[in-house]
Amino acid sequence: MDSARSLLIVEDDAAFARALRRSFQRRGYEVEVCEGLEALPDALEGALPDYAVVDLKLSVGSGLKAVKMLHDRAPEMRIVVLTGYASLATAVEAIKLGACHYLAKPANTDEIEAAFGKMEGDADVALTRRKTSLKTLEWERIHETLVEAEFNISEAARRLGMHRRTLARKLEKRRVS
Repeated sequence: MDSARSLLIVEDDAAFARALRRSFQRRGYEVEVCEGLEALPDALEGALPDYAVVDLKLSVGSGLKAVKMLHDRAPEMRIVVLTGYASLATAVEAIKLGACHYLAKPANTDEIEAAFGKMEGDADVALTRRKTSLKTLEWERIHETLVEAEFNISEAARRLGMHRRTLARKLEKRRVS
C-alpha cells in the first residue's frame, strides 16, 4: 500500500465494504478490504496503511480486537470505528484501544474522512443535561455485557440473566441503522 493515502477497511458486509471502497478510491485513497479478524494478519503483512475503518460488530469476533491489533502494529494509524450498535461502553473501549473516532452508522465518506482529521478532542462541545432513563441504563448495561462477551449474544444473555431471544429482540428494536 502507498503510505501517503492508504486505507484498510475491516468490514464483513461485502456490499457496504464495496461502496465504501469505491467512495474512498474516488478520493484518491489506495484501499484494501479485510473481511474480518481472521484475515487481518494477512492484510497487515506488507506496508501498513495510514488509515483504517473498522466495523465494531464483525460476523466472528469484535472490531475492538481489530482496533487493538491495528494500534499495536501501527500506533500512528488513524482508526475510525463504525457501528450500528452505538453505546457509550463500546465508544470508550474503542478510544482506549487506539481508535481516533467512533461513528454510528450510517456514516458517509465525508464524516469518516473528517473523523480521520480530528487529532484532538473538542473541549468546546456543548454539554447537555440529559436525563438518564431506565431504558438508557439498560441499553448501556446490555452493551457493556456484549463487549465483555465479545459480541456473543448467547453468552451476553446468560450473563444478563435473560433469554437469548429476548436480548436479540431488544438489540433489533433499538438498532441504529
